[in-house]
Amino acid sequence: MFFRPRTKQSNEKHAGVADLQDIGQRSLIRMIFVSTGLILWVFCALQFAAGEYLLASGELLSGSVLVWGGWRIVRVRNVLPWVYLYLLPMFSFLLYIIVVPNASKTAFVWVYSVPVLSYLLLGRERGSLLTLPFVLGACLLYLYTYPIQLDAESLIDLGNALFCGVMIIVFVHFYETRRAYAHQQLQHMARTDALTGVASRGSFQQSLEQSIHEVQRSYDKLVLVILDVDHFKAVNDQYGHDAGDQALRHICNSLSQRLRNTDTLGRLGGEEFGLLLRNTELAAAEPLVEMLREQIASKPLIYGEARIALTVTFGLAEWPRDGQTADELYRCADQRLYRGKALGRNRLISCSASTVPSGEA
Repeated sequence: MFFRPRTKQSNEKHAGVADLQDIGQRSLIRMIFVSTGLILWVFCALQFAAGEYLLASGELLSGSVLVWGGWRIVRVRNVLPWVYLYLLPMFSFLLYIIVVPNASKTAFVWVYSVPVLSYLLLGRERGSLLTLPFVLGACLLYLYTYPIQLDAESLIDLGNALFCGVMIIVFVHFYETRRAYAHQQLQHMARTDALTGVASRGSFQQSLEQSIHEVQRSYDKLVLVILDVDHFKAVNDQYGHDAGDQALRHICNSLSQRLRNTDTLGRLGGEEFGLLLRNTELAAAEPLVEMLREQIASKPLIYGEARIALTVTFGLAEWPRDGQTADELYRCADQRLYRGKALGRNRLISCSASTVPSGEA
């Protein structure tokens, strides 16, 4: 299988998938900012009509800032400070309207938006830490402003308000927990090859590009290895696709046992894999890869009563000598891999030299 380096179009597509959650969050924040600003403008008009000019001016200014923030949010690098700059003054204002003289007794209902906005914009952990003090403060201020009457009607009203708030908090906490778990599962599926459990093609390529950015600053070495299972089609044809799947898992397990924590193994497609050796020169990578080749060749796959011999061919490329970009390294390693295939397979190729099994070539 010939591996083609990613084009600019596929790079942009992969980046778009990786940033999908951030784009969605920014769109949500923009909608909340703008809608809150518009609501404040409506109340501003009502406050002007009621003669509350100072409060109306504050609402006019706050609404204008929020509408501007909604337009600006898509361009900022870190949205978290913007979220806190929205939530903290907003929640503080909700507490203030509970105790402001001549305020409507029903103004406290806006406090129910505290857990919803907190969990929606900050997630479960940060959302809960922000929700609890504000909701508790709102309860205490409400009880201070409107002392409890011990008659049945007053207690029913109080129970409705408190239990409704508790149910909202429990619901959003449960919902955000389930949503976060589902998102983690989707991320894991996107990063991991479902068959072998190693890094997916997209995840591996992202790791390579990130590693190149890092070594450009540190001037360390980096080796990319492309490997392909020899005569894999024959395994599928003779023993079936289940045997082929087990063969791929067997090879990945053999490789993973000898790799360092800093190394990355990924499936590029079919029977072709990539191996990323960080902080490693080509001279040090060659004996490591040769050891991996020998280990795979010496341990056949036990499939029922059959012993399926497996071998792998490797092509190596070193940064920056063999290429300074991910595409250049892929191209170089891939060419060396197919040179190894042409020379008889079950070997590694680096530069002009090749390491072959004992007794061959």
